[in-house]
Amino acid sequence: MNKTIEEALNKQINAELYSSYLYYSMSAYFHSLNLEGMATWMKVQTAEEMTHAAMFNDYLLERGGKVKMTAIDAPETEWASPLAAFEAIYEHEQKVTGLINHLVDLAIKESDHATNAFLQWFVSEQVEEEASADGIVQKLKLVAGHGSGLFMIDQQLATRTYTAPPNAPSIP
Repeated sequence: MNKTIEEALNKQINAELYSSYLYYSMSAYFHSLNLEGMATWMKVQTAEEMTHAAMFNDYLLERGGKVKMTAIDAPETEWASPLAAFEAIYEHEQKVTGLINHLVDLAIKESDHATNAFLQWFVSEQVEEEASADGIVQKLKLVAGHGSGLFMIDQQLATRTYTAPPNAPSIP
């Protein structure tokens, strides 16, 4: 495997693990507010991000690369409101989209067609991630902090479940 690609994919593993850590922190935050549906949504998101990290890990190993774990930055633990937390999620997902797009650009520059093909699933996934976060932001803005609307959104988010993508590695 091209060392430039290997290094970039290792950085992405770290970014995916940070995302998981961030969502886990947000789950605890929502739990502290008794917004169990939002906490559940975040726990599902945590699992999804761990799966993404495992997918990058396994891809690197399959291609003969070396996985290098590095320190993960500490995430925030408090937000001004549920809306502020979901706005932070939306901004975070936009950042992750930029990271994935950079990886695609790098794979194209390095003529690494296999990595480019691998990354296309993540390109599509990021469209879904951004749309999901933005949809919740827009709903929270509509209810403008009214308790009954917030309660309804919380109940809706409690129904989220996670199904790993086909061929994704299992996380113990």
